[in-house]
Amino acid sequence: MSFVSLGFLAFLAVLILLYYLVPKKGQWILLLAGSVFFYAFAGWSALIFIAVTALSTYLAGIYIGKLAADRDKYIKEHSAELDKEAKKAYKAKVKKRTYLIMSLCLLLNLGMLAVIKYTDFGISIVNGIFRTNIGFVHFALPMGISFYIFQSMGYIIDVYRGKYAPEKNIARFALFVSFFPQLLQGPISRFDELSKTLYGPHKFDWNKFARGAWRVLWGYFKKVVIADRMITAVLALSGEPEKYTGVYVVALVLFYAIELYADFTGGIDITIGVAEMLGIEVAENFDRPFFSLNITEYWRRWHITMGTWFKDYIFYPLSVSPKMLKISKWSREKLGQAIGKRVPVYLSTIIVWFATGLWHGAAWNFIVWGLLNCLVIIVSQELSPLYTRFHKRFGFSNTKGYNVFQMFRTFWLMGFIRVLDVYRDVPGTFRQVWSVFTTANWGNLFSGSFLKLGLTLSDFIAVLAGCAVMFTVSVLQNKGQVRDNIILKRPVAVRLVVFVLIALLITIFGAYGIGYDAGAFIYGQF
Repeated sequence: MSFVSLGFLAFLAVLILLYYLVPKKGQWILLLAGSVFFYAFAGWSALIFIAVTALSTYLAGIYIGKLAADRDKYIKEHSAELDKEAKKAYKAKVKKRTYLIMSLCLLLNLGMLAVIKYTDFGISIVNGIFRTNIGFVHFALPMGISFYIFQSMGYIIDVYRGKYAPEKNIARFALFVSFFPQLLQGPISRFDELSKTLYGPHKFDWNKFARGAWRVLWGYFKKVVIADRMITAVLALSGEPEKYTGVYVVALVLFYAIELYADFTGGIDITIGVAEMLGIEVAENFDRPFFSLNITEYWRRWHITMGTWFKDYIFYPLSVSPKMLKISKWSREKLGQAIGKRVPVYLSTIIVWFATGLWHGAAWNFIVWGLLNCLVIIVSQELSPLYTRFHKRFGFSNTKGYNVFQMFRTFWLMGFIRVLDVYRDVPGTFRQVWSVFTTANWGNLFSGSFLKLGLTLSDFIAVLAGCAVMFTVSVLQNKGQVRDNIILKRPVAVRLVVFVLIALLITIFGAYGIGYDAGAFIYGQF
């Protein structure tokens, strides 16, 4: 069931009505039933996978919690007869068992994800290397599997680390895994944060409901008016790369950046808005990424929950793991302190970005995309002393104008890296990017050829107007919430009229019909 469908709107209206009518203690149970109902639309077989993840993670968490409780009880009861070394040995023994349980849970769930998502990719590699002709299996990717597995694995790692006690109610934990607004494209929530408001009770609060409704409307505006219109031009330009080179590649970079941002942030806005309407707080996933001055900052602002997941559960544990510490010691001895101290950090960074690329898709273009991001970040870190001297030497580097240049530079650098998403073929992508510098066809900007991409002049005007609105809102966000400081301070009657008018404008100017797929979100494929 897509967010952008009449079926979803009907489902949401009924759910919200029932949510505030049922007894407060039963609200979370209704949410669980609604989430199962929502997910069932993706196919009943898909429920098996999310059920396996929920059940296995719940049981692993309960067992880890029991081992930890038994450990504390045993040490307390035998503290007089246990010396320091005996306590240390006993704790190490228990930790080894809890680590085994956590590892088995990770292996089961990440292994399930790997089999479903990467089997055909592995077969293609084997066929390429050994000249075999093994047939592909074409597993159907269950909706949101990457998101709910990562969310669940974050939970089991946190329980293993003792960050919080495991959830003892299996139904409550199942709601955490399956909470329907997050299933399509995240964000990847943490249990200790989401559980604060997920289980209620919630009485109807008009202000919270209104804030959520405005956020949902804003998401629909970005998705239907901008993203679903822009995708037509993106598909046309990427579908015939031999025909559309040079200036068309530059246009594709720009068009895809607009489409991806409007699509992904629009979906997240709908997710967060729906949760707000239910009185539930979901983590923010974006912080105006196109205002970033460099790629490192960009990734602190884009898909925030994914970035922090990889940082907290892969980068930090990996960089201080015993094997990495041995590599660090060897590097310092053999390569010197200056290089040696960088090796574990950069090696961990490379592994994380390789995994990030692979998470986005089982294809070489995504892996190369991840490693290119990694390369730029590492080079930028190495050149940091040079940047510092440059900023001290030239006063203009601290001006607003130079900041605008840095934003412009970061936007286009990220855009050209991201175009690997679109062309998919790695050598072909590099050829297309190279054509920007070798094909002198900039005059086509004014030849009318861009009106042959499936979009009319009115469509381009609508996109331009939509981008102007998004930019204005982003600038105003710097001074606080637009909803709170501008919209929600108006009288209720005024807000209601404006809301209805904007909804009508979205309905009228939204992209529909042949060539558009208003149902699909880009990150739904991950």
